[in-house]
Amino acid sequence: MEKSRGGIWLEATRPKTLPAAVAPVLIGSALAWHDRAFDGMAASLCLIFAVLIQFGTNFANDYYDFVKGADTAERVGPRRAVAAGLISPPVMFRAMFAILAVAFAVGLCLVAWGGPWLILIGVVSVVCAIAYTGGPYPLGYNGLGDVFVLVFFGPVAVGATYFVQTGSWGLTQLIWALAPGLLAANILVANNYRDVETDRAAGKRTTVVRFGRGFARIQFKASLGVSLLIPLVFSWHWREAWLLLPGLLALWAWRLSRRLDQKKSPAELILLLGDSARFLALYALLCAAGLILARA
Repeated sequence: MEKSRGGIWLEATRPKTLPAAVAPVLIGSALAWHDRAFDGMAASLCLIFAVLIQFGTNFANDYYDFVKGADTAERVGPRRAVAAGLISPPVMFRAMFAILAVAFAVGLCLVAWGGPWLILIGVVSVVCAIAYTGGPYPLGYNGLGDVFVLVFFGPVAVGATYFVQTGSWGLTQLIWALAPGLLAANILVANNYRDVETDRAAGKRTTVVRFGRGFARIQFKASLGVSLLIPLVFSWHWREAWLLLPGLLALWAWRLSRRLDQKKSPAELILLLGDSARFLALYALLCAAGLILARA
């Protein structure tokens, strides 16, 4: 059965990638709660901003990957709205700018909490949402996609969320921020690992294309390991046992890490992307629960 127009647009937002936007806001807000400074309104605005930026980025990817010829008939993966002819390129282009404009407007509201410098964060977020696959030097096409995801879904998102609620930011928040950034990058690794052949043919020089699948496997496993190590270290340092909750995911992390060692078809690797996103979502929930319960 064909999807409705609304269903097509919902598919174009790529809901499976949503944990990448929600997780850092959840962890940043939980850190603020842990420090007795949680602000529900500021946290909600951060969440809305992050989700809209994520959707805008996905619209931009849909449009620019089609324009640049990366979304070919040989590509295996979730359906792309523009490439599938479900949404015309001009309509997707306008939708991209519309949703990013709304995101920027939401970001302006946060100036009341964090000050004028947040305007810069908003501008950079919007520019990078487009520059990931668009512009003269698209980050995702030049092996910088993983760095972008790590920085923006890690230190930037966690740090900004924490800062607007507390008015401060430091090394502790930076270390915590690495976890959602690394796990968000794993979603990208799973995607690019699957598409390595078609990306190479299209001239899309992702990290996997540039450094090979062996490097991608090491990166994927290291990100899982570091993300589980961070709450363990803080549990010991702060003497707070609740922070061990993410350790419940250790077995799942091990199984995920094994998936890239097994020879699987691109179609089978589609499932790894969704599982990596679900791992990030549950990890963020357990981190947040641990931080909140530690101050209950």
